[in-house]
Amino acid sequence: MMPAGEIETGGVRAGSGLGVGDVWKTALDTAVDQALSSLEGQAPDLLLLFASAFYREAFAELLARAADRSRTTELSGCSASAVIAGASELEDESGVAALAVILPRGSYLSVRHVSSDAISEAHLVAMPTEVCHGIILLADPFSTDVGGLIAGLERDYPGTPIVGGLATGLPGGRLTAVFCGNKAHDDGAVVIGLGGGVQLKPVVSQGCEPIGQPWTITDASEHLVRSIGTRPAYQVLLQTIQNLDVEQRERVAGNLLVGLAMDEYRDEFRRGDFLIRNLIGVDPRSGAIAIGAQVRIGQTLQFQIRDARAADEELRHMLDAVSGTSTAAAVLFACNGRGVGLFGAPDHDAKTVREILGPLPLAGLFCNGEIGPVGAATYLHGFTASLALITPHP
Repeated sequence: MMPAGEIETGGVRAGSGLGVGDVWKTALDTAVDQALSSLEGQAPDLLLLFASAFYREAFAELLARAADRSRTTELSGCSASAVIAGASELEDESGVAALAVILPRGSYLSVRHVSSDAISEAHLVAMPTEVCHGIILLADPFSTDVGGLIAGLERDYPGTPIVGGLATGLPGGRLTAVFCGNKAHDDGAVVIGLGGGVQLKPVVSQGCEPIGQPWTITDASEHLVRSIGTRPAYQVLLQTIQNLDVEQRERVAGNLLVGLAMDEYRDEFRRGDFLIRNLIGVDPRSGAIAIGAQVRIGQTLQFQIRDARAADEELRHMLDAVSGTSTAAAVLFACNGRGVGLFGAPDHDAKTVREILGPLPLAGLFCNGEIGPVGAATYLHGFTASLALITPHP
């Protein structure tokens, strides 16, 4: 099997690899060796590993072997229901995905495990705020207050991109792990800070297509929207659907969501300007609709369709916007509701990233939730592809 990707950009050197099979040693060795093959014998500064939950009983041995084989300075990652590397999304087989990165001179790197009862601590990244240019966040979904952790990082590192995902395990189970060094932790999160000569550029594709027109919320409290443009919200929703063509109305069934504009002062709204949240209920009698988010009067709302076509188009749109970036490597956090189940064919997100950005080293996993910014704030998403692009910092 050929290496999943290798590249050198602006002093950042990286390679990715994928190992497949029920024997964890074979899968690990293959993935790590592929990832290291482009580094010409140099040890990486950071090795990211995403390992199938099938190997859970061997995680301690797996991490120790990876550290010894790679001689990496820092090792991190998490368990996964399915791993991603290069252009492959391994949904039906066990495997290991690896990303090895050598940082340019003058770079900062911090890798820290934060227990579930310590997320309120200040400065969870061990570097000065002014030199931190990106944070990768890997969290256990069952023990961690992810919202609180994100809020703390945004408080201490304002304006710093935060991208990541929630670890996954075996289907139907509630056991996941996050990796830090040679330890697999079953709680908390791992916070990876990058700075100095390297930075992260986030790409967050929420997989939606706006329909109808943007509206202003004129009466709302908490999760309820009572009126839009001074009309009952339910009435506006019905009119929006009725005004669609036949093909769009067919796509709406079961795929209708709500987009909340992150900046209502824009003259024009496009894909990426909205935080996508579920439409969780309607009340034809009162005219109210309920949304899976806190809403406020004056906020701009636009209804959205989420399906395979919309998800493909939006991902391509978001990637086109960064296609000129000098990207050295990428970490992909894809919702476990995407993949074959959404697109009807394997490898969609990984292939699309490499089709548009080139054959760059890429590793990642299918997540229980994806982390990334929309507008100026970072959110926990669902059904999203969140991508952390590792690039040189000017």
